[in-house]
Amino acid sequence: MSLALLFPGQGSQFIGMGKDFSSRFTVANQVFSDLDQILGRPLTKIMFDGNIDELTLTTNSQPAIMAVSSAILESIKSENLIDFDSIKAVAGHSLGEYSALYAANSISFSSSIQLLEVRSRAMQESMPIGTGGMAAIIGKSMLEVEDLLNSIKDYGRISIANDNAENQIVVSGEMSAINHLCDNSKELGVKRALKLPVSAPFHCGLIQSASEELSKVINKYEFDEFKYDFYSNVTSEKCSNIEIPYLLVKQIVSRVRWREIIENMIKNGISTFIEVGPGNVLSNLVKRINKSSNTLSISKVEDLEKLNTIDLR
Repeated sequence: MSLALLFPGQGSQFIGMGKDFSSRFTVANQVFSDLDQILGRPLTKIMFDGNIDELTLTTNSQPAIMAVSSAILESIKSENLIDFDSIKAVAGHSLGEYSALYAANSISFSSSIQLLEVRSRAMQESMPIGTGGMAAIIGKSMLEVEDLLNSIKDYGRISIANDNAENQIVVSGEMSAINHLCDNSKELGVKRALKLPVSAPFHCGLIQSASEELSKVINKYEFDEFKYDFYSNVTSEKCSNIEIPYLLVKQIVSRVRWREIIENMIKNGISTFIEVGPGNVLSNLVKRINKSSNTLSISKVEDLEKLNTIDLR
């Protein structure tokens, strides 16, 4: 069996995420303690018992989601629920790449959080809150979405941000264009257009300043050789630890090629995918991309029982 670990990105956050792991596993509690210490603020209070609008702010959700993924990963390790030698590859969706880098033993938890603090702040400050956003378009192909965006360009700048799965494309742009698309979806021939719970227009040229900010600091960090194959959002292909600083900077303004990543993993022999982190967005996307793939999502303590359904030892 060839196994890949997948790590979610922004939009998967929910109040209470990680709290059950913190209560149950010492290693998870340590991750959350380290998170607050590194940031110098009690982010876990917002995560466990706070307000969803506050958690959804980019500066909170990015380090929070990465910490939850890391805490779940460490809990799985501590209970020996997976033979980690069976893991062949890792990938993360957008900020999930930082969780994947941690899982691949390329970078420390502390360094990941420090980089995400720079990244999230730069992304948040790249545009005033409320002026840019993202929306998921359901039921249209890539070419159809490109034509659609071209037809509404007079309402504001907007472009494809994520190729998530067949007929599931995410767009990013100025709020005027996002609102027009979502408010007039039927007239525009769109089956569904859903605004995403994010506070900035990620993966498009509107936030070029954030890419430039990350580029100023990323070379201060050392990325060790990956323990597992690492698939890049920017290229959808395997990459090396030498390339990753450049790719992380470019990723901020580049399309996330998630569909292609999963297709390439399957082509390279991956048959089982485990999503580690809040929610089950990526597991559902894998099923849309390839129905015959084995998929699991580990978001809550009760989900650990799912690991018994597939021989992972």
